Amino acid sequence: MTQTQPIHRIALLTAGGFAPCLSSAVGGLVQRYTEVLPDAEIIAYQYGYHGLLTGTSTVIGEEARAKAHLLHRFGGSPIGNSRVKLTNAKNLVERGLVQKGQDPLQVAAEQLRKDKVDVLHTIGGDDTNITAADLAAYLEENGYHLTVVGLPKTVDNDIIPIRQSLGAISAAEQASIFAQNIIGEHRSNPRMLIVHEVMGRHCGWLTAAAAAKYREWLVTQEWNPALGLSQERWDIHAVFLPELKLDMKSEAERLRGIMDEIGNVNIFLSEGAGGPEIIAQLEASGEEVQRDPFGHVKLDTINPGAWFAKQFADLIGAEKTMVQKSGYFSRSARANDEDLALIKSMTDLAVQTAISGQSGVIGHDEENGDALTAVAFSRIAGGKAFDTSVPWFGELLAGIGQELVPAPAAAHARTGSAG
Repeated sequence: MTQTQPIHRIALLTAGGFAPCLSSAVGGLVQRYTEVLPDAEIIAYQYGYHGLLTGTSTVIGEEARAKAHLLHRFGGSPIGNSRVKLTNAKNLVERGLVQKGQDPLQVAAEQLRKDKVDVLHTIGGDDTNITAADLAAYLEENGYHLTVVGLPKTVDNDIIPIRQSLGAISAAEQASIFAQNIIGEHRSNPRMLIVHEVMGRHCGWLTAAAAAKYREWLVTQEWNPALGLSQERWDIHAVFLPELKLDMKSEAERLRGIMDEIGNVNIFLSEGAGGPEIIAQLEASGEEVQRDPFGHVKLDTINPGAWFAKQFADLIGAEKTMVQKSGYFSRSARANDEDLALIKSMTDLAVQTAISGQSGVIGHDEENGDALTAVAFSRIAGGKAFDTSVPWFGELLAGIGQELVPAPAAAHARTGSAG
C-alpha cells in the first residue's frame, strides 16, 4: 500500500440519522488503520459536525483499538450523531454552536486545522459527505491539505450514483422481523387494518425491500388454515411508495374485497408516500408544518401512517386500525452478515484511498459498471428514486395482486437530504 503523503492524524465522524452500519464502519476503519498505519493517531469527533464545531473529540487509544472488533456486534454509533447543517447559520446560532456573524464552514475548517487532521473519514449520507468536501476545499484554498474519504450511509439507499448504501440491507431485514410480530395482531379484532410505516422520506427502496424480505419469510412457513393460521391473513396486501401512483378509490375497492373475504388487511407504507397530499391538506386547514434544520418536513409530526389509516379505514370498512412504525427499531440495529461484508470491502478501500491521498465517497459506481471505487464528491447527490421496474419488485406486487403503476417523476422528486 503506497503512501503518497505523511499521515499523522486521522479523524472520524458519523452524522445524520442512524443506520445499521455506523458502529461497524467505525470499527472497520480503526481495525484497518491499526493494521497498516499503527503509529498514526485516530480521533473521533463526538456527535458528528456538532463535535467538530465545538472542538469535542476523543483519541482512540491503544486499548480501544485492540477491541475495535467488538463494534461489529452493535448498532447505533459509538461516537454519536447529530443533524447539523453547516450552511444553516441561523439554526446553529440558535443552538449555540457558533456565534452570530461566524461562518460555520470556516469554524469547522479551522477546527480541523487546529487539530492537525490529515485525513477525515465521514460516514453519512450525501449532505454529510458533500459538506466534508466543502471543508476540504476551504482548507485547500487556505493552504492546508486535507484528504476526505466518505462512506455512504442511509437506510433509504438513495445516494447517487452509489448502488448500495451501507446499512440499508440490514434495515430492510429488521423491518421484516418487526412486521412478523405486528402482523400477528391481525386477529386481535374483527376487520382489522394494520399499517406498517417504514422509513423513506423520498425513496421507497427500504419499504419495497422490507416487503420482499417479509414475503421470503412468509413462503417458507407451514400453515394450518383449518385452525385459522393462514398465509392469506399473514400476507401483505398493499405496498405504497413515493414512486407509485396511488388511486385511492380503486385500491380501496380491491382492499375492501380482501377485508370482506379474510377479515383483515396489512399494508406496508413508505413514510414519504402521499407526502405532498398530506402537507397540502394540513396547510390548507391552517396548520403549521414543522421542518428540521435541513428544511425537511418532520414526518413524525404529520404522521403519514395515521393519515393513510384514517383514509382507508372508512373506505374498506375496518372496525379497528393499528399503525406501527419500524423506523427506530430498524435503523439502530447491528449490521447483518451481508452488510458486514459490504462494510469490510468499503472500509478497506477507504483506508487505501486515504493513504494514496485521494478524496471521494467509497461505493459501487452505478455509472461505471458498478465498480467499487472512490466516487468524486462532485458526482454525489441525494434523491435517487427506487427503480420500480426491477424484476423482484414486479414479482412482489404481482404476488399480492397489486398493479404496478409508477408515479410521475416530479411527484417524488427530492429537493434535499438529511444525511
